[in-house]
Amino acid sequence: MSSAPTPSGRPPGLAVESEQRFPLPGPVVPATPAGARRLGSAYWEEVERSTGRAIRVRDDAGVLELRLLGRGPALLRFGPPQARATASSVSCAFPILGGLLARAEGGSLVFVQEAGEAWFLRSSLHGFLPRLGASPGRPRWTGILYLHVQARLHRAIGRRYAARLVWESGR
Repeated sequence: MSSAPTPSGRPPGLAVESEQRFPLPGPVVPATPAGARRLGSAYWEEVERSTGRAIRVRDDAGVLELRLLGRGPALLRFGPPQARATASSVSCAFPILGGLLARAEGGSLVFVQEAGEAWFLRSSLHGFLPRLGASPGRPRWTGILYLHVQARLHRAIGRRYAARLVWESGR
């Protein structure tokens, strides 16, 4: 059974939406554009740290590329960070531009520090079409490699990222 494309041209249900939410003891970055950018840079540092630098981040004129051992084609490519800061929310979003692990360009990776009744950090992936995910017109189980490798790695790095930001803030 094949799914009809959405207005964006994407088959419905194949784009990945995920969110991790971590409680914070207080703000871990200042409510400034620099604090917002720190949310992003801290994540990329944790990607390298958590993978033992097997995955390296290269900044090519504002486009971030994740490469295996810093060589070969980009595993994933992200556009320049989009930093925003208000008194109660700081965010850094990276548009997904493609790469070997992406089926197509589109979606975003977003990091948000937000205050409400309590402080929290959110790491979200929106509209990502993973190459290792379910294939268009194929059963969803065909995406098992994404679920058991790429998604698990993203969640593990997210936990370490949040812990590192708390540790760095001294809270």
